Amino acid sequence: MSDTEICQLLEGWFGGAMRPLPWRIEPREPYWSLVSEFMLQQTQVSRVLERFGPFVERFPSVEELAGASEEEVLGAWSGLGYYRRARMLHACAKAIVENHGGVIPRDVGELMSLPGIGRYTAGAMASMVFGLREPLVDGNVMRVLQRLGNNADQQTDPKTIKWAWEWAAGLVGVADEPGVLNEALMELGATICTPKRIGCDRCPVAGFCESFKAGTTESVPPPKPRAKRKALYCASVLCVDGEGRVLFEQRAADGMWGNMWQVPTVEEESRPTAAEVGQGAELIESFVHQTTHRIVRFDVYRCDSWEIQEGQRFLSRAEIESRGVSNAQRRILKIGDTL
Repeated sequence: MSDTEICQLLEGWFGGAMRPLPWRIEPREPYWSLVSEFMLQQTQVSRVLERFGPFVERFPSVEELAGASEEEVLGAWSGLGYYRRARMLHACAKAIVENHGGVIPRDVGELMSLPGIGRYTAGAMASMVFGLREPLVDGNVMRVLQRLGNNADQQTDPKTIKWAWEWAAGLVGVADEPGVLNEALMELGATICTPKRIGCDRCPVAGFCESFKAGTTESVPPPKPRAKRKALYCASVLCVDGEGRVLFEQRAADGMWGNMWQVPTVEEESRPTAAEVGQGAELIESFVHQTTHRIVRFDVYRCDSWEIQEGQRFLSRAEIESRGVSNAQRRILKIGDTL
């Protein structure tokens, strides 16, 4: 198996196979690439496409983003989930303005010194935006390399990670265009060399794939061990005034959904009772919302009369949309629309 041949095949294939994504413009716009990399972490491309355009329209430059309030940033991010990424992107923009004069650095070391940027994102920016011979390994690239090498070790094993980064570095070292090669590896993992329904008949490097030859593509790489998720119970109250405004409150800055807005909610490790929620609260619907680390069970109550607590206020739908609201809260609002 020749690294040079693999690079040639992947780089040639990518030009005709790449999806037309808005941040894939030539020449690459560093700020757009930075935003897309943060958004794409643990999020499907289809969902990112819904929020990317409005986000860069609202904050068209790193300076505009750095100068915005956290509430404005969370509001523009609303619906993408994993809101820590929005806070880190905001902090990253501030650091770029304060420490680099508003210019996104090229060097991997300088990139990794910025908030929210690790080895992968630094490699992606350095290679795809600035054309440097820097490797990257994400979940898609890891899967592609493990299948090419028929490496059945656990993906999270430090030895496997080291092996993948070393091979990725060797590939960009012989690629004609390291950024194209890196993006081709990711595109292959996202569209053909996927966890399931693998398209080996469409793969440009199937002839070099040791797993394909050995018939082990379904078992390589092995599935990651699932972390046990904790249960959390939320009793959320829908209270609507005569003008159609909904009672909302802002969460504390720390913890899950920090600083996000929600309808009044009681959170417990065991299921709150109607009496704990408040007098006159009527249970109307229940649903389960899963996050990376938690299984959150929501009971949604309606209450026509509510004693407003400090920090709570009635908000119009337009005001709600301008604030950071989680997907679970959006679902609660939809339940309210059916009443």
